[in-house]
Amino acid sequence: MDLTQENTRRRLDTEDGALYYYEAGAGEPLILLHGSGIGVSGWKNFRGNLARFAEHYHCYILEFPGFGVSDPVAGTHPVVSAGASVLKFMDALGIESAALLGNSMGGVVGANLAVREPHRVRALIGIGGIGPNIFAADPSEGTRLPQEFADDPAKDKLVRWLNCMVYDRALVTEELIEDRWAAATDPASHASLAAMYGSKAFAAQQKMQAQGKFPPYWSMLHKIGCPTLLTWGLDDRQSPPDMLLLPMRTIPNAEVHIFPKCGHWVMVEAKEAFERVALEFLQRVVS
Repeated sequence: MDLTQENTRRRLDTEDGALYYYEAGAGEPLILLHGSGIGVSGWKNFRGNLARFAEHYHCYILEFPGFGVSDPVAGTHPVVSAGASVLKFMDALGIESAALLGNSMGGVVGANLAVREPHRVRALIGIGGIGPNIFAADPSEGTRLPQEFADDPAKDKLVRWLNCMVYDRALVTEELIEDRWAAATDPASHASLAAMYGSKAFAAQQKMQAQGKFPPYWSMLHKIGCPTLLTWGLDDRQSPPDMLLLPMRTIPNAEVHIFPKCGHWVMVEAKEAFERVALEFLQRVVS
């Protein structure tokens, strides 16, 4: 059976609203966590990879609250509600522990769970995103572009950001542009984008960090005990490769794979190679 959005889509009702997810395959659980950005969703991130991973694992693509699919959680930062939604989801489905595969923000969510709830995370695969900018500009080009869009949405700004996400601009088709534009203009999706990337929200976050009100998540990466695979595009302009230096040194059981001629969307632009590397890792560390 072909895996489509319609035949894999599921709904979980919670006290904070509906969580949507996509389910396929059998075996050990693998939960796929999407990134942030303009018009993003779990299905858009991982629809091309689901069939391959579902050949080996019971896969769940979770849609985080407020990204245009699952219901938003009022008054909660999107990264916080995303992390809480993973545990809520696992508890509701009776998943005691699982391997987590996260793109960008999804990798950060997975890393935070591995730090705070280590018994729930059997293995972690990150696709960019994990770690601090060390040599590259902070915020990066790929962060400034969605900030411009969040402050004043326009299709040309969306196109600039999409081009920033990939090494091969041929991947930025009219179909992709229209698909992301339709999602980005959803009110809930834009509200989540603004809460993460809008100028006011970004300034408030920077101020709180400067005041030391909460430690940066990457200062806790040494507490991750599970096997970890960090994957990266060498030409990533959202998460420049220098971000990789701290996590690959501080996560005790980290492995690293860098894909050449590849941007931020490793699972799209280096699809077959990424799937091969990720499956080899999972089959080694997840019994």
